[in-house]
Amino acid sequence: MKNISKEDYLSEIYKHEDSNGQIKANLIAEKLQVSNAAVTDMLKKLKSDGHIKYEPYRGVELTDQGRDYARNMVRRHRIWEVFLHQIVGLPWEKVHDEAHNLEHSGSDELVNKMEEMLNFPEFDPHGDPIPSKKGIIPKQKKNVALTNLLPNQKGIVIRVNDFDSKFLSYMSKIGVKLNKEIKVCEIFNFDSSVLVEIDRKQVNLSHTIAENIFVEIKK
Repeated sequence: MKNISKEDYLSEIYKHEDSNGQIKANLIAEKLQVSNAAVTDMLKKLKSDGHIKYEPYRGVELTDQGRDYARNMVRRHRIWEVFLHQIVGLPWEKVHDEAHNLEHSGSDELVNKMEEMLNFPEFDPHGDPIPSKKGIIPKQKKNVALTNLLPNQKGIVIRVNDFDSKFLSYMSKIGVKLNKEIKVCEIFNFDSSVLVEIDRKQVNLSHTIAENIFVEIKK
């Protein structure tokens, strides 16, 4: 059974809430890969602590206290990712898990010093925005999933989901990285896979892989 902390729950709620600031309990279970029963138990604790608003069978919503806490955890995690990638030299497929271990240790003062040393990065190695000390979220370029492009359209990689180290390792293997140009050559109707061109080489991507790559459409 996975040992998931309250910080993990709050971070996932913060990262995946919808435009109304809510998230369904079953989506939390899916993102954290835990049972619905485990999610229900933790949500009751988080509500008791004043971090969330929650009623069974309704959406989960962060309180102001919970949002501040979650935003700071996400900030710490992403600054650690940048540090591990830029200073330590870890590849982007390894920094997420390592940062997850480190985000719970060290003071905010240490994280702020790291941020200063890194020249106040606005995005982590996977393209996700880093909240500032004041809670300001950097504005990201308009981007869409690669699956939204049509044949012969090109896009510049802005962000990739960091949900799985094997996925990120495969991205590195085929040449996908931030600011890289990708051209959609063909979309196959039978399985919605996508034939793309990267560095003048063609690669077939499954629909699942393509929907986790986000690009700014090149005009």
